[in-house]
Amino acid sequence: MIKILLNQIGEYKRDTIITPVFTVLEVVAELLVPFVIASLIDKGIEAGNLRNVYFYGALMIVLAFFGLAFGILAGRFAASASSGFACNLRQSMFENIQTFSFSNIDKFSTAGLVTRMTTDVTHLQMAFQMCLRIALRAPLMLICSMVMCLLINARLSMIFLAAIVVLAAALALIMSRATKIFSKVFHRYDGLNASVQENTSAIRVVKAFVREGYENKNRAGITSFTQAAPLPEQFIFKRRNLK
Repeated sequence: MIKILLNQIGEYKRDTIITPVFTVLEVVAELLVPFVIASLIDKGIEAGNLRNVYFYGALMIVLAFFGLAFGILAGRFAASASSGFACNLRQSMFENIQTFSFSNIDKFSTAGLVTRMTTDVTHLQMAFQMCLRIALRAPLMLICSMVMCLLINARLSMIFLAAIVVLAAALALIMSRATKIFSKVFHRYDGLNASVQENTSAIRVVKAFVREGYENKNRAGITSFTQAAPLPEQFIFKRRNLK
């Protein structure tokens, strides 16, 4: 499955490769700032050397600027790669659906196929973008920060190790709950899409038998039922995107 998805990157391989490079450079620029601040204090302020204060202050500004620039470029190429990936994936899914046999057509509902090509692909696009950005940035930042803590003070870095264990346990708990929520949400999206399809294709029948009130009530119930499920999932997803 992973190999099939990776094949959909296609002509966006360049953006996919460039994004991690800029992400690494962004992390390096951010991690160098504390060392520059330490040098600014030790060699400039405490030593009373105004020249070193100006030098390390300017160096810190330059590093912050480069970190910002690398972050913007990484976000730009990540968005381009993920959008292209989703576009190619939808095209491949559509072409594959056209080759379905009658048994496959009976097995998969129209609402389910619409959900697969819209909601599911959108989630894959977001996951792909997060893999290019957060999945590389977070571990790299964690490892480099841990190494720097060990270099500065090995004893105090034990607190950092304890925090990592707690965060890993919390992340595992969130992932286990999010997987169950996602599976429930997708089934509800199928029902929502089926309702939209039925009302669109049979709109003349609904009007002919004056069933607008019933259909509106039914539609409101399905919408409320679908809206109630994704609230924990949306909270989890928004928290991940904010990182």
